[in-house]
Amino acid sequence: MEAGIRNSKLLAQLRGAMADFSETPVRDAIATLLTRDTVVRMCHPFGDLDGADWYDTCYSPLLSAIPDLERRDWIVMEGTDGDGVQWVGCGGTYVGTFAAPFLDIPPTGQFCHMRFHEFYRIEDDRVIEVQAIWDIPELMMQAGAWPLAPSLGREGLVPGPSSQDGILRGPRDEASSAATCGLIIDMLAHMTRHPSQGGPEVMEMDRFWHERMTWYGPAGIGTCRGISGFRNWHQIPFLNAMPDRGQHDDEVTFHFFADGDYAAVTGWPNMKQALTGGGWLGLPATGQTITLRSLDFWRVESGKIRENWVLVDLLDVCAQLGLDVFARLREMNKSRVPGAIPFPVGDR
Repeated sequence: MEAGIRNSKLLAQLRGAMADFSETPVRDAIATLLTRDTVVRMCHPFGDLDGADWYDTCYSPLLSAIPDLERRDWIVMEGTDGDGVQWVGCGGTYVGTFAAPFLDIPPTGQFCHMRFHEFYRIEDDRVIEVQAIWDIPELMMQAGAWPLAPSLGREGLVPGPSSQDGILRGPRDEASSAATCGLIIDMLAHMTRHPSQGGPEVMEMDRFWHERMTWYGPAGIGTCRGISGFRNWHQIPFLNAMPDRGQHDDEVTFHFFADGDYAAVTGWPNMKQALTGGGWLGLPATGQTITLRSLDFWRVESGKIRENWVLVDLLDVCAQLGLDVFARLREMNKSRVPGAIPFPVGDR
């Protein structure tokens, strides 16, 4: 295969089968791609799975809920992390008609969308590990069933790259990839200086971030526009709640890789901090130390970060704090009529 896109091409069968989703082709693609020992690390409430259980545990109920399920990737990139491990990162949206309950989320009978970030660890042309976050709160919000505090940022269908070049096809530019990865790591090093080493100025955000940057956060936080939007609607409440951000990095794992103007980071988890302040996500200051799983993509333009897609497993955060979001969802929606909506909807 062409240099720089070998591992991405390994996912072509799986992505193609999920674009026109039906059970047999997707099962076959998973069986071809994963090994018997593949570990699938899914977001809450699914947890860690064997590769053989991935379809039945996750995709089967999703297809039952969205019978015309379709996968739309807008980022597919690959690279090697600092330990020599090969990764492919995919970002996109699962879409279709929400016709039956999914994880007790009541159906709407209308178009729905659920963002995904999925990272695949490759070894000897097979996937040996998957790390995946599905933005399940996004689906709850579309159903009018989100049981927690409203987002401070803007909610809606998150777009792919404005440059429309997120499906990287090679050839790979090693120098550009290294420069992109270096920029992201340098930016994050500066970000963690605040608040432990000074005010917002120590982050030097104007040096790293484009003036028209967009930060696409997970549902529950929302999308933020510009440095001020990012500060107001995400960073300030986040750091007020957990000011020890970045002080426990020796206890978590990071895997950075880049592909041209795109970079990604994965870790399971890749953040650890104490919830000593209140307000973030409407959560109280419990003082409890929590871990966060975050799968992120960045796009660099003219030497600055123009777009940043972030998914954090917020449902897992709540579970660590003893907050069962799904129990709260069921209580909130118990007066709604349960069950499926005839599909195709209204076709009578």
